[in-house]
Amino acid sequence: MAEFPLIELIDVTRYYQMGEERIAALAGVSFQVAAGEMVAIVGTSGSGKSTLLNILGCLDTPTSGQYLLGGKDVQNLSDDERARARNRRIGFVFQSFHLLPRATAVKNVALPLVYRGVPAKERIARATAALARVGLAERGRHRPNQMSGGQRQRTAIARALVTEPSLLLCDEPTGNLDSATGEDIMALFHRLHAEGNTILIVTHEPTIAARCPRAIRISDGRILADGPGPEVAYLGTARQAVPA
Repeated sequence: MAEFPLIELIDVTRYYQMGEERIAALAGVSFQVAAGEMVAIVGTSGSGKSTLLNILGCLDTPTSGQYLLGGKDVQNLSDDERARARNRRIGFVFQSFHLLPRATAVKNVALPLVYRGVPAKERIARATAALARVGLAERGRHRPNQMSGGQRQRTAIARALVTEPSLLLCDEPTGNLDSATGEDIMALFHRLHAEGNTILIVTHEPTIAARCPRAIRISDGRILADGPGPEVAYLGTARQAVPA
């Protein structure tokens, strides 16, 4: 059993100065995520979830409070140490895929290993294995414009997995996909979760949050609810049918 939660936020606030006005994007946020959990952070535009994602991804630091990643206070790390934490401990999946258009799938997936100084032969082998893991074993030589939206997102997920991170941090990962393809991507996340991966999905879509074992609803920079995904996802919204 891990000595520390993988993620621990303790009374985190994040303020932005807008002229003479001080805006609270986060106002006293506290929660923990254990290794191996699959959690949705759900909220509408302006709820604070993007600010929270930036803090969780070591792209920003709190104004006050603590963010501990594997028991280490991120705010005490230098810029270089935070960059290493992003590269070694966190795999990012974005709504817009962020793939290099002229690079093949294998080269896109291998890119994080370039920054680690991994030799080319090992990079290609690990990237090929990561593509196979997401069901794209035959697409390694294809470029993004030769793939569907779902295949591009699977490539992006493989890129996030190739460094074997502690955490997959996913920002609206189904936002640019049709509903059927979005379901396929969620099914992939569930399979990766079953394999032991820790997955955190930031979303505004209750249907996505309802597919997660746990959901945290955020509004006006504060946590409104934290519990089973199907129970938390639709708080304050019109409930819709959720695929099984």
